[in-house]
Amino acid sequence: MGFRKPKTVPFRTAGELDAMAAAGEIVGRALVAVRAAAAVGVSTLDLDEIAESVIRDAGAVPSFKGYHGFPGSICSSVNEVVVHGIPSKDVVLAEHDLVSIDCGAILDGWHGDSAWTFGVGELSTADHELNEATRLSLEAGIAAMVDGARLTDVSAAIERGTHAAAEKFGRHFGIVAGYGGHGIGREMHMEPFLPNEGKPNRGPRLVIGSTLAVEPMLTLGTEDTTELADGWTVVTDDGTRASHWEHTVAVTADGPRILTTRPS
Repeated sequence: MGFRKPKTVPFRTAGELDAMAAAGEIVGRALVAVRAAAAVGVSTLDLDEIAESVIRDAGAVPSFKGYHGFPGSICSSVNEVVVHGIPSKDVVLAEHDLVSIDCGAILDGWHGDSAWTFGVGELSTADHELNEATRLSLEAGIAAMVDGARLTDVSAAIERGTHAAAEKFGRHFGIVAGYGGHGIGREMHMEPFLPNEGKPNRGPRLVIGSTLAVEPMLTLGTEDTTELADGWTVVTDDGTRASHWEHTVAVTADGPRILTTRPS
């Protein structure tokens, strides 16, 4: 008997989505606390400790810590680091840095996973536009998370969002090759893989309750990256800066529901 690909993106009950939203809300609180603490002279290890405290004080567990040996509760990716930056006392934030923070939490067995990118002090125009382009691409992907759509409809929407931002700002943005979103639920990374570009109307169908982590990653230059010798840190090959935004999102009868909300 041959292997058959699932026809639908895995889905949850309404109660299970609420449980995922409870985990996601803790992630949102951790991200907001980290951003508030991010300032010149603060190390990414300091930020990691803040995130871990928020997560554990809420009765949850950091999903990243110990995941395949990863040492931190956040991925802290600064400037040309795209994703999976390891928190360190040696990485100290400076004025004009572009900082991506990715964070996950487990509550009652359910996962939330979310990321955002922000500046330390004032950002250059190029960095600000890169960051805004990535956020807009995320919004475009989220908007495509509707009942009856197919997986790559979300990919195509993210890509269209990137091209629209390139037109709006009059500059090129590289869509990082080989990385993307994923299914999520009782595990952090589940099938299917969600590319950040591609042709629509392919892959499994989204149904009510389907959950995905949607996460565009854009650069000011190349699509190509290299993983450093630490086995985690991913950097742009041309040294240009990168931005990464992510939400855990569910399909509902009323449209997309963000499960990783952040306190305003």
